[in-house]
Amino acid sequence: MSQWRQIPVLWALFMGFCWVGLILEAVLIRDWPFWVGIQGLFGVILTEILWRSKLRSKISETGSNPGLVIYLGVFFVTFGIAWIGLWMQWAFASNLNEQALLIFFSICSGMALVVCLTFRIEQQKRDWPVWAYWLVLTISIYPIWQGLVFGANYLSWGKVRVVCAQGGMGLAFISGLLWVVWGIEQRSRKLQLERYAGKEKLLGKVGPLEAMNQSVAVPSIKLWDPFDQDAWYYGKRRQKLKQSFNAVFSYTIIFVGMVMLILGLSGCREVYELPAGGGEEMLKQKIVKIKKVIQKKYVINPYSAILFNPPPIEKIKLQLLELTKHVYKPGHGEGKGAGFAGGTKRGKVRFIRLKYTGGDWDQDLDLHSDLNMLLWYSANTGHETAPKPEVRTINQLKNFPIGKSPPLVYMTGQKSLGSISSGDKKILNEYLTEKHGMLFADNGGSSSWHSQFFSLMRQVLPGVEPIKVPLDHPVHNGMPFLPIVAPHGGRVAYGWGVESRMVAYYHPGDIGDAWADGHAGVSGQIYEACYRLGGNIILYAHAEYSKWLQSRKKEDKK
Repeated sequence: MSQWRQIPVLWALFMGFCWVGLILEAVLIRDWPFWVGIQGLFGVILTEILWRSKLRSKISETGSNPGLVIYLGVFFVTFGIAWIGLWMQWAFASNLNEQALLIFFSICSGMALVVCLTFRIEQQKRDWPVWAYWLVLTISIYPIWQGLVFGANYLSWGKVRVVCAQGGMGLAFISGLLWVVWGIEQRSRKLQLERYAGKEKLLGKVGPLEAMNQSVAVPSIKLWDPFDQDAWYYGKRRQKLKQSFNAVFSYTIIFVGMVMLILGLSGCREVYELPAGGGEEMLKQKIVKIKKVIQKKYVINPYSAILFNPPPIEKIKLQLLELTKHVYKPGHGEGKGAGFAGGTKRGKVRFIRLKYTGGDWDQDLDLHSDLNMLLWYSANTGHETAPKPEVRTINQLKNFPIGKSPPLVYMTGQKSLGSISSGDKKILNEYLTEKHGMLFADNGGSSSWHSQFFSLMRQVLPGVEPIKVPLDHPVHNGMPFLPIVAPHGGRVAYGWGVESRMVAYYHPGDIGDAWADGHAGVSGQIYEACYRLGGNIILYAHAEYSKWLQSRKKEDKK
């Protein structure tokens, strides 16, 4: 069979085995898109059909290698379709996890290595051109590069991922540039040969410096072809130098433009991931138990022959037993350590404040209110948390894809909400409903802010009426009262619910002041309760988000 086929059977079998494996994974495990394996297997079958068709002889008539063209051509087209489709699905649909991409690029890297090894062995036996091996080696850079990036990201090797990403980008640029320069040189030389027919030997003796300064085959007509060094816009001297400079400059502009286009299409994509683990969906109340140690009395006969050394009679002791956070795991679902079943190894709980135009959205931010709340949450839950809080605009929420969005965002202020555009209101609606997020609003100091926020929510969630949040709601777990620093909007918390889930929580009494340095001078009972309330809301939002992620995963497998 090797006599009629200019490509090893082992290669074709390996490709078919890989695509069939992806199909089985999509059917049995269901973490992988079914269409990828199907189109890949179709490509293998199409290759065999094309090989046995008349196309094989037509390719041979052109002087090209039919095995090289058919097998490599179909394979790279198939791989390119899968790559582009998966990237689009990951960037826009957001229903493809990074583990699946790691599997894909790992398999593709194995394919690339097999192809390179095959070419290295078979090139010496057959008439395959040298440039074909270097072309295969160059193309193999891309799946291996992506495989290393996603692998480092999956293992949470941040520095390694950056090195792989930047190094691969640089290698892709340089390799592409070399191919552009080589291709232009080959094409230009061919055009020169065609005009200088019959004097190839003389042309081959022309040195590079001479070729840079003059043409050895001046055309009789005006040329526009940029691959021809005698194009009129290259002038009469140093045509080759000008052509090379044009090639490098044009390639750089196109490469940078494509990179910027890809980044722009993904919208500077940002992701939020929960910390992996499991546990209970509420913060436990610390309980102090008092245990009485009964006083022991010793009655001793002073006339007894037995010598007693009784301990001194002590007073009643109070033994304090504290049930702390170490006897439970806050979170959701089954998993090792405190966290969430829908989380990842590199996931962290983050505290994000919304920035809006006008007003004082940054109230108490300089007094470390957000940081103090984040530190309290970390200390009382054991969850992996971000080292510092973050700030995002409402518009930036659209950069988070579905399934990778923040479970909770926080906003506060006292002066004015400013002018929130209709586009931002639409983004908020999408965030609260489609992306399963939650808004935590805190009135920082005025009745005006109260009315403006309620007006905003009527536009963001039309038809959803606010309700008073009772003390037996999970967000008030373990709290005998609602902590109020100052009743700017009353003494009642309000919530907005969608499909039995609270999507917005409004605190009327400046909870951020209690988190800030100095705690606004309130008592320890108040600011501790404010921390507790903030922790409850953060945990509630993340637990609900984890439930939603798990339900989406189950639905995808149906």
